[in-house]
Amino acid sequence: MFDEEYRRRYVFGCDYGTSDFKYGPITQGDKPLVTANRGYFPEKSIVSQILGAEKDVVVGKDVTLFLGAGSELSTRLVYPMRSGTVAKDDDRAWRVVEEISREGLAEFKPSGFGFKGFYVVAALSATAPRYMYEKMFTVYEKLAEEGLIHSSTIIPQPLAVAIAHKQTSCVVVESGHGNTQVAPISRAPIREAIIALNRGGSNANAITAEILKDAGYGDLVKEESLVRKVKENIGLLPLQLDKAVNYAKNHPEEVRAVYQPPGTRIKIDLGRDSWTRFLIGEYVFDPNHEIFQSYHKRGMPRPSDTKVGDVFFYGTLSIADTIIQSVEKCPTEIQPLLYGQVILSGGNFSWQAPAKLRNIAVDSQTRLAHELREKGVEQPVVNLSSDPQYAVWRGCIVFGYAVPSTYGWTWDKMEGWYHHRR
Repeated sequence: MFDEEYRRRYVFGCDYGTSDFKYGPITQGDKPLVTANRGYFPEKSIVSQILGAEKDVVVGKDVTLFLGAGSELSTRLVYPMRSGTVAKDDDRAWRVVEEISREGLAEFKPSGFGFKGFYVVAALSATAPRYMYEKMFTVYEKLAEEGLIHSSTIIPQPLAVAIAHKQTSCVVVESGHGNTQVAPISRAPIREAIIALNRGGSNANAITAEILKDAGYGDLVKEESLVRKVKENIGLLPLQLDKAVNYAKNHPEEVRAVYQPPGTRIKIDLGRDSWTRFLIGEYVFDPNHEIFQSYHKRGMPRPSDTKVGDVFFYGTLSIADTIIQSVEKCPTEIQPLLYGQVILSGGNFSWQAPAKLRNIAVDSQTRLAHELREKGVEQPVVNLSSDPQYAVWRGCIVFGYAVPSTYGWTWDKMEGWYHHRR
């Protein structure tokens, strides 16, 4: 017999992003805990034993202890969901998924009697194939045997966003570190209309690194975390790129970018090249402008069309064109409803819009609404999640709280609670 009060008390959300793993129980409130979605496979040695890393894989904050390993990082440091998809036979990636899930759940496991495991709601990319669901349940079966999980379920990240916003008809654009998913939703994701882009925050990092090199800070670009901080602190999204670049070149002091990482003596000053700040946001939204050709000629990879499993990822399609193509795959009758509620989610949409640069640098929703109107969409309504980095996790919590325990998992619909044997 299922105890619904117990379920509601022990709902636990897990958002497996390409860069970050966001996790926590319902008692966390509005924000989950966040750790890098990665694992390090240390070499067995006396040093690793002293550091308490005898395990075959290290995850969470302890990974930082090994980041001085230089050339070995490429073989020992594993990001399991770079494209939102884990290969079926990638044993090391699945080992990272298992360990990061175990540590996240164990961190909140209550002491004392009466605890029978969490009700885990996991969010995966909308492009995740069926075998990923099967593998995740296999991982969770192990954790259930350890007393960490009672039941689990898996939902697509865009659906979690729609649930968090209490929307039944909308388009969710979820953009993270590795890719961007555009998913029309009419009570459930319209899977045949989902379009994926092989472009996300990592591409903004790449153009930021090139800008830093040109400005004389090439020695800093090896540190991915620093490049990301620079992007977040100086990057701007233009309403219209040509207009923004022209304004910046004529008013260099108005857009001058200076950034000093906290706790360091490093001071990054782009000076008269501060117009390049607009390239960072533009490259995510539309990398087709001719201004980017010089960077590609000098070796920066162009976002490429690629296929992962059965899913095709577009490389250079603009986000606005992707939304239009996605909506036009849906029945004509619901297209106005979809354009009337476009929800942006993910850290890749958190662009600053300084008041002094009004109508030059804008936020994500202003830019996309402007582009959609220019492309003939009459009345688009674009909204940014109040805290876009955490919308998926919040949707997981809402879903877990609302769905009764008696609604068991079905592979036909791929929904419901998977009750683990213990």
